[in-house]
Amino acid sequence: MQANFINIQTIEQLDALFEKSHTEPVVLLKHSNSCGISSDIYEQMREIDGDVNVIVIQKYRPISDAIAVKTGHRHQSPQAFIIKDGKPVYHATHYGIDPKKINELLKS
Repeated sequence: MQANFINIQTIEQLDALFEKSHTEPVVLLKHSNSCGISSDIYEQMREIDGDVNVIVIQKYRPISDAIAVKTGHRHQSPQAFIIKDGKPVYHATHYGIDPKKINELLKS
């Protein structure tokens, strides 16, 4: 299976994902269109078995800022989270992002 990338474009969509995280884990990926590392990580995230909710920071910086407030992790990109019960249970940035680990956590 390959990842299903979903572009998040509104705060309402983000709020709905945090609400959804109370019934199933949610993957968030902050992505920069102008960063080579971010492009590489985006390609690696194709390995995720499920939805990957993508926030393109150049277009939707207020959503990125809201994630920082909701998770307590300052903005970086690329940056990945798994949200469960409204809280981050996985957080990594740049080449610390590990799609295999994300898949493992999604299955547990």
